[in-house]
Amino acid sequence: MTYELVIRHGTIVDGLGGEPYVGDVAVRDGVIAAIGVVDETGTREIDATGLLVTPGFVDLHTHYDGQAIWSDRLTPSSAHGVTTAVMGNCGVGFAPCRPEDHDTLVDLMAGVEDIPGVVMVDGLPWTWETFPEFLDALDAGRRDIDVAAFLPHSPLRVYVMGRRGVDREPATDEDLALMRKLAAEAVDVGALGFASSRLTLHKSESGRPIPSFEAGRAEIEAIARGVKDAGGGLIQFVPDLVAGDYGPALQTVFDVAEDVGLPVTFTLAIGNAGDPFFVDGLDMVEKANAAGGEISAQIFPRPIGLVLGLELSGNPFVLYPSFREIAGLPLAELVAELRKPEVRQRILNDKPASDGHPLMFAAQAWDYMFPLGDPPNYEPSPADSIGAQARARGVNPLEMAYDLLLDDDGHAMLLVTLANFRDGSLDTVAELLHREDVVLGLGDGGAHYGMICDASFPTYMLTHWVRDRPTGRLSVAAAVRELTSTPARVAGLADRGRIAVGYKADLNVIDAAALRLHRPVVVGDLPAGGRRLDQTAEGYRATVVTGEVIAENGAPTDARPGKLVRGRRPAPAV
Repeated sequence: MTYELVIRHGTIVDGLGGEPYVGDVAVRDGVIAAIGVVDETGTREIDATGLLVTPGFVDLHTHYDGQAIWSDRLTPSSAHGVTTAVMGNCGVGFAPCRPEDHDTLVDLMAGVEDIPGVVMVDGLPWTWETFPEFLDALDAGRRDIDVAAFLPHSPLRVYVMGRRGVDREPATDEDLALMRKLAAEAVDVGALGFASSRLTLHKSESGRPIPSFEAGRAEIEAIARGVKDAGGGLIQFVPDLVAGDYGPALQTVFDVAEDVGLPVTFTLAIGNAGDPFFVDGLDMVEKANAAGGEISAQIFPRPIGLVLGLELSGNPFVLYPSFREIAGLPLAELVAELRKPEVRQRILNDKPASDGHPLMFAAQAWDYMFPLGDPPNYEPSPADSIGAQARARGVNPLEMAYDLLLDDDGHAMLLVTLANFRDGSLDTVAELLHREDVVLGLGDGGAHYGMICDASFPTYMLTHWVRDRPTGRLSVAAAVRELTSTPARVAGLADRGRIAVGYKADLNVIDAAALRLHRPVVVGDLPAGGRRLDQTAEGYRATVVTGEVIAENGAPTDARPGKLVRGRRPAPAV
């Protein structure tokens, strides 16, 4: 008997938190067929002696809605061991959508997810109108890893209500009935549930709040009941994290979930200072789960933040009129101009304009801004902030930031730690990573192309939290569980996330000692020549999807076995 693939002598990390052990993993017909000592040969064999063998990672929070249409590789995620990506998060996406509303959704995604409008105009064929048709378009494509999707609330609202939905008018009874019907239709054809957002910062590029922002309980409940009508699914929700008290909106969703009988996962951010309102959110989770609910708080395992640079969407001078005059120059010419003393003085003496991206309030948060080197340090000492360094040297932080941006011929980057960096460390994150009601997510792959590159977090988990951090570390078994079976369970994808006979053969072979995260770089591979941040790593010897090797020693192969996952998946009957 011959297997298609045998991975031999690896240290198997089962995805459930069990003690790692040495053995072989054999694959046939895209599933794990044997584990332990495998005597039979494989058409393809990988020697994993001294290496970790893990399940493929599951990323609950991505925005590959566009990239999965125009590209056959879902990087950065697939370069960091992710084999299943869930998209449609935050209640934004591209379906359902009538032709007359294309510009509305492009404006929405450009503002909320920092995807340039020209990229979407050039990259999206719009061969769909309904959500089922959008899933069919995904199903027809070839890509390296699997994708699954939520029904996004804002496009649904616009599809049902037209301009009234964009203007956030209350939904009528007829609107609610149609939303319920369309939600059931979406789940019937494969949606994992639905996603919504109340985040103040989620605005269209033209500055309008997202259509779902003020949606009331009746609307949330109507969509949830549609999901339940079709058999159930997950509610993904983003409360207003910057409001200081997101309890009321979160409680509404929890109450709906309890009444309808659906699980919820929601975004949890840890404020850097001030009242620890995230604790209130966790208290709500404990109370809801004690009453029989199924609620998980979704956290990011390093600072939630922005990457700033001359090539990117933001930098400390991006709103200065004097900088804007030259911002469109090619990088080399821009750097040459910025190095001129008279240009430097003019910009440093200028004042920012009031218009701009809602996140640009952070562009001069000096005490939370750090040089981002290679390898990147995502838990820097507060003493290394631009604010602290400027005070120590007796200089203006604006001048220091100006000079730092010119390093590496203008390719230098600055990291702004907006959240999760409480009291200048990740100690609070360390505590939350050990909770059973907390799940990893918020990598945002496929979005924020010019200011965030967080889809690399699986590699960060295995380096910083398992190997390198002096305190608060996780065992490799625990970290792998949080990257595999836990998010798979939350998503309802019970056929993956563990190494066991009958489970989907999504696997990673990893050299844990050599694992290294590189600094993000800017690449120009989007439609219409658009640029994006990308990030690679060393140490991934092989990544396997449905039994096929999609990457080897950090380089992609020609294999494109990724499929659209339609709906929740049961555990295999073995």
